[in-house]
Amino acid sequence: MTSHTLTTTEQASAPSTGDILSGLLHTLEGPDPARGAEDITVVGADPLVPSVHRLADAMSAAIGVFGRQTAALGELRGHPHQRVQVEAGAAIDQLMATYHTTLAGRSLGTLFDDPALLAHNDFYRTRDGRWIFLITTYPHLRDAVHSVLRCGLDKVGIARAAADWDAFTLEEAVCARGGAACVVRSRSEWLAHPAGRFVARRPVVEIDRVADAPARPLTPVPAAQEALAGVRVLDLTHVIAGPVAARLLAQFGADVLHLSRPDRPDPVPMIAMTGAGKRNAYCDLRDEHDRAAFHDALGDADVFVHAYRGLARHGASTEDLVRRRPGLITLEYHAWGAEGPWGERGGFDQLACSATGFAVEEWTDRPSLPPTYLLNDYLAAYLGAAAVATVLRRRATEGGSWRIRVTLAGVCHWVQELGLLTREDVIDLPRPGRTPFAALSTTATDFGPLTEPATPFTYSGRPVPQPGRRSPLGSAPLQWL
Repeated sequence: MTSHTLTTTEQASAPSTGDILSGLLHTLEGPDPARGAEDITVVGADPLVPSVHRLADAMSAAIGVFGRQTAALGELRGHPHQRVQVEAGAAIDQLMATYHTTLAGRSLGTLFDDPALLAHNDFYRTRDGRWIFLITTYPHLRDAVHSVLRCGLDKVGIARAAADWDAFTLEEAVCARGGAACVVRSRSEWLAHPAGRFVARRPVVEIDRVADAPARPLTPVPAAQEALAGVRVLDLTHVIAGPVAARLLAQFGADVLHLSRPDRPDPVPMIAMTGAGKRNAYCDLRDEHDRAAFHDALGDADVFVHAYRGLARHGASTEDLVRRRPGLITLEYHAWGAEGPWGERGGFDQLACSATGFAVEEWTDRPSLPPTYLLNDYLAAYLGAAAVATVLRRRATEGGSWRIRVTLAGVCHWVQELGLLTREDVIDLPRPGRTPFAALSTTATDFGPLTEPATPFTYSGRPVPQPGRRSPLGSAPLQWL
């Protein structure tokens, strides 16, 4: 394995790879975390890229735990025992999947209706000498930024306008307009903030039994079927974390029905990347007809994955849903924690890095995101999907209705707690580019040939399934087959 050096203050307490795996399995409340960790092998270790954070170690652990929890679910249903092996380089490729993925030979970023929406996401210097990250990924987020700054729709104009604001005032103004922005804070500043204290008190994955319900045993499945065969998942998510979690569940056998508002669609390249194995239906919970169809589908669902605030206004909070469907498992994705001081504030991967001190710790000549660019989305996806597999096993024997919560800021906290590498050990490493560490795979899709990082782990005694078909938004009815 590649060796690494931790900073002086971190050396004594930095967990080993085995400790990281055992810690995650303990968080998921697996029956034997130590034994579960023994069934996971990680080949390679940090540093692989010029980051002071243990990116490969963290992502490898999340992937390995997902693979092992999914295998354990299969074993409950009659599959033979499986060990899991993860390549650390392949884990880095997963963090960079949006950059390694091409559709019809073209990078995803070039296929957006307006590529500038992504290009203008960045750190901007403010009048008081601080930095703020502004998100313009979607038209309504771009419009929120420009309604505050009253500037041109270009990066230079945004930078000039931001320089006339104090950072915290600009953060509040953009968020008040329904936008997404976050001032760059140090770790100590974040932990002194009410939102930071709220997130820091919670585990990286929260699992709660929220109501009683009868046990729902899982029927045996033949070797040719996957561990989640017959499990029905409603997927009301967007961007990356939630959609990738639901894609993982689909890849390992679940029947996944993805729901999206027709007026707030994800771009086609994102659907092609995250939609493997799903059927896609339109659903606007503000519409009475759609809401009725949603509740009908819920009546036969095992899992509901969502990444939206304000669902309680439409009778779709976890509490509302488990009353309608006892035994339901909900997987909720939040940026800052649903019930914390920033519970009603939107957030993205980059904003979690900005708030928590992560971007300061990655500092170059300015605050920086990790060299993989994304971090929390993909980690959260694997952790959330692993938790679903765990809770399906628990529900089969214990019964109950369950809620799983994963926050992007909480993922940042967890990675930071793994310890920091010394800058001297990583500064000369090449930045990751278009060449991946591990293999890519190419699949024919309804959108054209799609090339992406291959599944980043293997089983000891059975092949890992391939991702399923990708279909356009609205191409399926809002009902189970």
